[in-house]
Amino acid sequence: MGRAVTVRDIKPQDFIVAYAAHLKTKDNFEVPKWADIVKTGIGKELAPYDPDWYYTRAAAVLRQIYLKQGIGVGALRRIYGGSKRRGVERSTTVKGAGGCIRHVLIQFENLKYVTKDSNGGRKITKEGQTALDQIAASVANAEADE
Repeated sequence: MGRAVTVRDIKPQDFIVAYAAHLKTKDNFEVPKWADIVKTGIGKELAPYDPDWYYTRAAAVLRQIYLKQGIGVGALRRIYGGSKRRGVERSTTVKGAGGCIRHVLIQFENLKYVTKDSNGGRKITKEGQTALDQIAASVANAEADE
C-alpha cells in the first residue's frame, strides 16, 4: 500500500484545474452576478477573459489556505496582486481585489471547508482537507494512468 497523496504532492496547476472543474459541478458553490464585469485587481484594466475565472481563483485561494494555515485576506491580496503600468513612469506593485477573495472565503465557510483562525486569518477544516486530498489523489491517479 502506497503513501497517501496530498495537495503538496502534485503540481499546483494540475490541482487548481482539477479542483476548479470540481467546483463548477457543485450546486452549492455559486458565482456572483458581478463576476463577469469585476476587475481582479487595481492594476487591471478589464475583467478576465476566461468565463470560468472565478472557479480557478477559488481553487487557488483554497490551495493557499491549505498550504499556509492562518493566512488572511491581506496576504492573499499580496499573492494575487501584480504590477500596475503607469505610462512613462515606472511600474508599481499593487494588491489584488479583496472583495473577490472575501466572497470566495465566505463561500468556503458556508461549505464548512474553511474556518476563522483564533490568531486571525483562515484555516482549513478536516472536511476541507479531506475533500482537497481526494481531488489530489484523483489527479495523481490520472497522471499515473498516462
